Amino acid sequence: MCRRMFKLAHISDIHLGPLPRLSVRELFSKRITGFVNWHRNRRKHLFGSTLDLLLDDIRAKQADHLAVTGDLVNLASGLEIRAAAAWLKELGDPADNSVVPGNHDAYVPGAYEKSVRAWYDNVRGDLAPAEWQEDRHVFPYLRVRGKVAIVGCSTAVATPPFAASGFFGERQARDTVNMLRAAGEAGLFRVVMIHHPPIRGATSFYKRMIGIRRFGAVISTGGAELVLHGHTHLNTLHWLRGQTGPVPVVGIASASQGPGGLKPRAAYNLFTIDGSPGAWELTGERFSINSMGDSMGSESADIFKA
Repeated sequence: MCRRMFKLAHISDIHLGPLPRLSVRELFSKRITGFVNWHRNRRKHLFGSTLDLLLDDIRAKQADHLAVTGDLVNLASGLEIRAAAAWLKELGDPADNSVVPGNHDAYVPGAYEKSVRAWYDNVRGDLAPAEWQEDRHVFPYLRVRGKVAIVGCSTAVATPPFAASGFFGERQARDTVNMLRAAGEAGLFRVVMIHHPPIRGATSFYKRMIGIRRFGAVISTGGAELVLHGHTHLNTLHWLRGQTGPVPVVGIASASQGPGGLKPRAAYNLFTIDGSPGAWELTGERFSINSMGDSMGSESADIFKA
């Protein structure tokens, strides 16, 4: 009897566009800075067609699950949040697609709650209530798919203008440790999803994750085999100290980044997970669009083998 390998695809920083028409009231906030930035910079290089190319290629490679590490929207207006909810429905069964929010999904006060409520089916754990409940902690959540445990964490908080930092607090840290320990005891391969890179110096100061040391302690005490993040729009590989050795921390370019910009072209990570506790086999590959932005590149590069 052959063993069943698990394929996990990873995309991030969708930034669904174009921006909808916003009212004066909606722009009378931090959104005005993001609105200007979009029209001056992002709209020139972020294209929805690249996202479609990635998703088609992910389906062709028959990935078992898709991890989306945040920033589905740009300014977190009501129209954008609803459009992202519609996009998630088109993506397929929420059981096969896991999402964590990013800083753009919590762009202004109140947006975080609206985003999580609208996308609840994609951000709730296996044992969570089927319906959204006010004043309930959604994160971290736990989903078990085959031999893989997916733990979704949130660093999304509203920040002042010209700031894009995230926060990982004590309560979420304690709950995450407990989930990771339980998953480890159950013999599962543990994947942690988070938006901000939990690596010191990985971003500018105003984009940093507050709670990096706390998150590192979670991984070293709770245990994990893989950490996925977004936020930087870069293809990166770092390592955190784990219980039995280094844990790969992998970032990915924006799923909507077209060619010609300062950041890498749109890409996705594809991880193949096999083996058993104490002898896990993990292979990571990256696939990106070509220089013309009209198809996937013909070559893939190994991220690592562990």
